[in-house]
Amino acid sequence: MLRAVQILVNKFLTFVWKLFGRNGTQFPGSISYNMNQKILEKIHYPKYVIGVTGSSGKGTTTGLIYHILKEAGYDVVYNASGSNGIRGITTLILNNCDIFGRFKHDVLLLELDEKHLHLAFGKNKMTHLVLTNITRDQPARNGSPDLIYDAIFNALDGSTTLILNADDPGLQKMRLSYPGKIITYGLNKTKYSTGRKEDYSIDNAYCPNCHKKLVYSYYHYGHLGSYFCPNCDFKRGDPDYVGTKVYLDEQTMEINQEKIHLNKDFLFTAYASLASYALCDTIGVSKDKILKAFNEHILESKRGHELQLGNRSLTMLESKNENALSYYQSLQYIINKPEKKSVILGFENVSRRYKYNDLSWLWDVKFELLNDESIEKIVLIGRFKWDVYVRLIYAHIPKKKIILVEHLEDLISILEEQTKKNLYTMVCFDMTEIIQNLVKEREHGNH
Repeated sequence: MLRAVQILVNKFLTFVWKLFGRNGTQFPGSISYNMNQKILEKIHYPKYVIGVTGSSGKGTTTGLIYHILKEAGYDVVYNASGSNGIRGITTLILNNCDIFGRFKHDVLLLELDEKHLHLAFGKNKMTHLVLTNITRDQPARNGSPDLIYDAIFNALDGSTTLILNADDPGLQKMRLSYPGKIITYGLNKTKYSTGRKEDYSIDNAYCPNCHKKLVYSYYHYGHLGSYFCPNCDFKRGDPDYVGTKVYLDEQTMEINQEKIHLNKDFLFTAYASLASYALCDTIGVSKDKILKAFNEHILESKRGHELQLGNRSLTMLESKNENALSYYQSLQYIINKPEKKSVILGFENVSRRYKYNDLSWLWDVKFELLNDESIEKIVLIGRFKWDVYVRLIYAHIPKKKIILVEHLEDLISILEEQTKKNLYTMVCFDMTEIIQNLVKEREHGNH
């Protein structure tokens, strides 16, 4: 009886919230979850309950898995809004059940916050869990990568099939003690790989088995690459799903010798594609349908969306605050573009989850990359622009390159007056919509 009441309350609150123009992804689940925190254990789940978690890349990976499964004819529900905590998950699940607690679709696919795995799944476990990476992420909340690993591992009992990134030694150590089935994926050496570490984000440098320093044959970025321990048998090994012939300029790669199209020219997109391919192949989606979803019915990338500001392009890159590796990938992407350009940096809030406003992570980001001849100007916006400014000065960025914007409503006019080349944003999620709206307002004002 209580389960039926909770489900009805959740559906009603979602309806009312949306009636008032709110997205309704969090509040209904907050009420339902507070009524009974075991509610999700009382749901009759479908054959496939798939989770995707990790420090970064889980949203992109979840979107790709959804795209493939949908194109293959599966009836899939997933948290497209990105609400990946327990309250958002509760809202989604209860809204897709009948009053008897039976889930009404073939597949439940969830992007999951690492710290909320144990809350979302108690006695009911996921059938499959995709693991993208474990890095320093939200340090004020998560602490060290080891604590993130423990939160994930302790939420599992061996009944879930893991699809994990073998290029991350912090994930590969699951093979030392996880009792269930493990499927691995990884990228072989590409033309973008290096023989030495290129940034500060080396979060797993030591063997989790004997604690000796790992030896790398090559790095992709951060601590992702091909490694082995010189003292014991811990190593990357040969993944079950291997990415080769990665050509970002052509947006192509091969997975187990099958050529696929990448929907964006980022290296992390290759990892998301690999993980998605591995998961879908593992649950039995035919290769023909997987390849068709990658190569014919191509999913539009949400990252790197381009706008026009007059006769210039404005490429919108979202960089995850409190995650140095996310920033590094954006920095590398911008620097690798050969043309002259200006970069917009900044954020209004450090986190959407809490208000600690810890900024220590800024010193983990390799902003020194911006000290490059191709960078014309660096435009700083948002509440923490002076903190970013100080970090740039310590990165030896010339002051004459830096523009501070006091009021966001002046951003477009400042860009038009003080910059000349193409533009790239490297902002957190909260700033993306604001900048998009400012550009649209200017467009309308010019017509």
